[in-house]
Amino acid sequence: MADNVLVAAIAGAFGVKGEVRLKSFTARPESVAEYGPLHDEDRTRSFSVTLVRPVKGGFAARLSGVTTKEQADAVRGTRLYAERGALPALPDDEFYHADLIGLQAFDPGGAPLGRINAVLNHGAGDLLEIDRGPGLASVLVPFTLANVPTVDLATRRVVIDPPEGLFD
Repeated sequence: MADNVLVAAIAGAFGVKGEVRLKSFTARPESVAEYGPLHDEDRTRSFSVTLVRPVKGGFAARLSGVTTKEQADAVRGTRLYAERGALPALPDDEFYHADLIGLQAFDPGGAPLGRINAVLNHGAGDLLEIDRGPGLASVLVPFTLANVPTVDLATRRVVIDPPEGLFD
């Protein structure tokens, strides 16, 4: 499992005083600032986060070391990660998206379907993007108990019982 878990992204500057618009990916969006300093993907930059106020699509936030609009513009698009140990433990039937990426997908009979390439959410629930391999289009599978009855992190596998015709 990944030692880093994606918890937020910087959507851009907010105002002229160095605040940023922060989009939180945590179950309780306002808890994103509680997970200690957050860092970028390659760990070259680390930020303490202070949420200032809710705004459309996230929060206005202050990041340590970012004090001007130009600095806020420069960090736009940065994805922020927390150390796994700083995050709360999850119940058995919940997963961090980072834990699902890379798992092998099989149908109920054991035939390989592909690999989970991404977990997406466009507002109507999570979707697993299944990479079927070279030359084949990826497939989006709703991440529901009916479609994904088994997630086994220990063996790095999921069982997908897709709707008829989804993988044709």
